[in-house]
Amino acid sequence: MSDDSGRAGHSLWGGRFSAKPADLMRRINASIDVDRRLAAEDLAGSRAHAAMLAAAGVIATADERAIQEGLTRIEEEIAAGVFPFREDLEDIHMNVEARLTELIGPPAGRLHTARSRNDQVAVDFRLWVREACARSAAQLRDLQRALLRRAEETADALMPGFTHLQPAQPVTFGHHLMAYVEMFSRDAGRFDDAGLRMNECPLGAAALAGTSFPIDREATARALGFARPTANSLDSVSARDFALEALAAAAICATHLSRLAEEIVVWMTPGFGFIALSDAFTTGSSIMPQKRNPDAAELIRAKAGRILGSLVNLTVVMKGLPLAYGKDMQEDKAPTFEAFDALELSLLAMTGMVDDLKPNLAAMATAAGAGYSTATDLADWLVRRLGLPFREAHHVTGQAVAKAEASGLDLAALPLETLKSLEPRITADVYEVLSPAASVASRVSYGGTAPSQVRAQIARWKESLS
Repeated sequence: MSDDSGRAGHSLWGGRFSAKPADLMRRINASIDVDRRLAAEDLAGSRAHAAMLAAAGVIATADERAIQEGLTRIEEEIAAGVFPFREDLEDIHMNVEARLTELIGPPAGRLHTARSRNDQVAVDFRLWVREACARSAAQLRDLQRALLRRAEETADALMPGFTHLQPAQPVTFGHHLMAYVEMFSRDAGRFDDAGLRMNECPLGAAALAGTSFPIDREATARALGFARPTANSLDSVSARDFALEALAAAAICATHLSRLAEEIVVWMTPGFGFIALSDAFTTGSSIMPQKRNPDAAELIRAKAGRILGSLVNLTVVMKGLPLAYGKDMQEDKAPTFEAFDALELSLLAMTGMVDDLKPNLAAMATAAGAGYSTATDLADWLVRRLGLPFREAHHVTGQAVAKAEASGLDLAALPLETLKSLEPRITADVYEVLSPAASVASRVSYGGTAPSQVRAQIARWKESLS
């Protein structure tokens, strides 16, 4: 395509318009700075479309051969960083078509037969988002493997379990990490599911109504790795729910990453001292030489807001659009690219931190017994051994905690006489359940924190992820 700077109209629709667009119109209309990232997908879609057109007899084999050779040249130019991206050509599609025309002449004009930029961008964007979902799922499984390695090392390492960030019941550090293995598994599953739902090819829907040319949409779908072509031409060019679903999965995943990042920040504080990170994932202070700041974790925490904002951004863009295509949809790519860039960086950084962190087992074990964390074990013992109704056992245990607190003692240090004053049938056997280690070991229900259960879950996940 030649430069239209000397012509009154626009090179794409010069037959209808007699004047050039205003400079501001050109600036707001152009998207090449964003959608140049779709170059590989645009070339793939064009290759598949050209091959199908030739196979269907819509264009000559010689033209298809010239188109394919030209597209290969363009791919080489882009890889070498010498491709002449131009804002006046608006987007990646017209930049490629214009350069193809410069390289091969008239045959380039046949490439756009039986397609529109509407179905062209729809297939390019689907290809990109599908790959982004697959990449995120793979990175999540790498993170799961890192968590599994840490969990296996600490399957019986005591730590406090919290509710309301108050000591609740003792658990193991391995069990705590395995909770995130489960969360990130669901995140990976959401990306997998989104990939399956978007795995339909919109190419061939043309502008909105399909085409009168005898095209083979099954062939282009197969060539691009889609399961099938989309079934409604209006929906094909209108739909962006595949990107919305991917962004929703990204936002949920980022929320889980942020929760783990928050725990890393808390665990590193001197008040907890549960873990340490090396120089690789911390920074210092320009004024306080003693500082070691968990900046990587804090930035992951912040990027969750950026990713959630991208989901809201695209949802608002799409919420009021009638069928089929509106130029508003040009704004679909920037938030999606930004979200997946932030998510990829967050996943890689979190995997690195999990591999890097060093647990302080002594500090965690000491904290595991704080806050009368074995109180529930006492209540369970009263139910199991003495037959008390749980609510009565709960009341007796609450009284025991009050006496321990008043005496400045742990539950396990309360004299037997004190416990008997609350319930005369209590025996010395009760002390077998009042230590954090005994509490943890007793939680043998499926999915519980007993080291045997933790190791069983680790073995299950190692096999699943192998």
